[in-house]
Amino acid sequence: MSAVETYMPTALDITPSAVAKLKSLKIEEDNDDLKLRVYVTGGGCSGFQYGFSFEEVVAEDDTPVSRDGIMVLVDSLSFQYLMGSTVDYEQSLMGSRFLISNPNAQTTCGCGASFSI
Repeated sequence: MSAVETYMPTALDITPSAVAKLKSLKIEEDNDDLKLRVYVTGGGCSGFQYGFSFEEVVAEDDTPVSRDGIMVLVDSLSFQYLMGSTVDYEQSLMGSRFLISNPNAQTTCGCGASFSI
């Protein structure tokens, strides 16, 4: 009899680039409790938009996602829209930013900060 494997999708994937940036921010701010909050709000040119903030406390309804010593928080309302997404950090001539790659988004705007389901 063979074992059955159950696939459990990850709430959020965090790229090595995003991990490195968050680690450096924790050092720069001298704050080991610093966490990245990723959330979804209404608005933007496609209906929803991504938001990012820095927090020190995990709220009761948050889903914490840890990787290599950093933590990303997703609130319960945003979780349904972000399930399976990837958080990345990119640096280019245009600047640097955290960004989301969301497999649930049917359309996205050119800036990558807005999407629709």
